[in-house]
Amino acid sequence: MFPLNIVVFPGEKLNLHIFEHRYRQLVSECQANDSTFGIPVYLEKGVAEYGTEIKILSIEKKYPGGEMDIKTRGMGIFKIKHFHKQMPGRLYAGGEVEEVPLHLEDAPLERQKIEELLKKLYHALGIQSLMLTLAKDFKAFDIAHHIGMSIEQEYQLLICPTEQERFEMILAHLSVIVPIVLETEQLKERVKLNGHFKQLLPPNF
Repeated sequence: MFPLNIVVFPGEKLNLHIFEHRYRQLVSECQANDSTFGIPVYLEKGVAEYGTEIKILSIEKKYPGGEMDIKTRGMGIFKIKHFHKQMPGRLYAGGEVEEVPLHLEDAPLERQKIEELLKKLYHALGIQSLMLTLAKDFKAFDIAHHIGMSIEQEYQLLICPTEQERFEMILAHLSVIVPIVLETEQLKERVKLNGHFKQLLPPNF
C-alpha cells in the first residue's frame, strides 16, 4: 500500500513521481509481478478505511538516483480489514482488504441538474473548456476533482455506495457553491465600476 493525501477515483489516470526508497521497491515489485497496489486515503487522523486499487500503466522515466516517473490508473475501491505499517521483509506498508462493489447505475435526472450548475460554475470561473471535455453520460467520478470539493468531501464521495447517492452529494455541493461564486463575480463587477462615471436613469417618483 502507498498511503497518500489524495483521493484517486476508479478510472482516473494519475502520474506519480516515486522518490522514496520504500515506494521504489513497491513499484519495482508490482512491475515485476504484474500486480497492482493500493492507495488508501491519508486524512488528518491517519490512514482511512477505504482506498483505490492502482494499476501501473507504464514507467515513463528512471533517474540515475533510482527515482522514477510512472503512469497509473485507478481501478476498484477497497476497504481495509487489517493495515500494517510495514510488511514483513518489505519497506512499504500493506494489509488485507476486501473489494467494494462499484455500482454505476444511471441517474439521468440528477445528471441534467448537475450539468446545468456546472455550466454556470465554469462560465463564472472562465473555464468553459471543461464542459467540452465532459461526456454526455459522465459519471460522478469524472467530475469529482473539478467542482471544488475538499479531500474529506472527495473521500465521502469515494465511499458512497451508489451512483445515485454520489450524484445527490455532488448536486448538494454545487447548489451551495454556485450561488456563492456567482455572487462573488457580481461583487467583482461592482468593485470594478466603483469610481467610474455612471450614466444612471433616475427613478420616476
